[in-house]
Amino acid sequence: MDLRITEIFHSLQGEASRVGLPTVFIRLTGCPLRCTWCDTTYSFTGGEMRTQAEVLAEVAKYPVRQVCVTGGEPLAQKACLPLLTALCDAGYDVSLETSGAFDIAPVDPRVACIMDLKAPDSGESGKNLWANLAHLKPKDEIKIVTASREDYEWAREVLQAHQLDSRCAVLFSPAQGSIEPAALAGWILEDGLPVRFQLQLHKLLWGNMQGK
Repeated sequence: MDLRITEIFHSLQGEASRVGLPTVFIRLTGCPLRCTWCDTTYSFTGGEMRTQAEVLAEVAKYPVRQVCVTGGEPLAQKACLPLLTALCDAGYDVSLETSGAFDIAPVDPRVACIMDLKAPDSGESGKNLWANLAHLKPKDEIKIVTASREDYEWAREVLQAHQLDSRCAVLFSPAQGSIEPAALAGWILEDGLPVRFQLQLHKLLWGNMQGK
């Protein structure tokens, strides 16, 4: 099955537990969500059709074990699932960045799912597929981007109501330009939440440059 690809590039992982690791990113084109703070709107349309073999050959050019399949929303393309399996079969340590709006149950269990839960200010909280929580593995991670104090309080309530930290690691991240990172860090410390505060390393290094 062919895939529509926006870009394949080599950089440092900027988020989650793999932060700082040299990684090949495969950015699939297309996303049905329109989060207000999205920083990859260029991946919504366009792209180039590539075969799975072509994608694997491109990835093999780089001397890394870490591969991240991202978007857009990669699971919006049916060919994403066999690509993930093929990458695992090739010996890569594979992660998937997904919005949480698509079923993660069919994802190869060798893949680490980095799954968003959309807070209200994203404009897409109604798309959260809560059934996904039952499919999370200990090596998976939940990411919640917050753009306001209200988002933070929502995230705190969801964390506690669903005991998210007992399922996998939980990451709280500030939406760039919407909330001061230090404010979010302070709230986490004040409430003693069992979450990881994260900033996007790639933005600290290179700003919002595409392909980084």
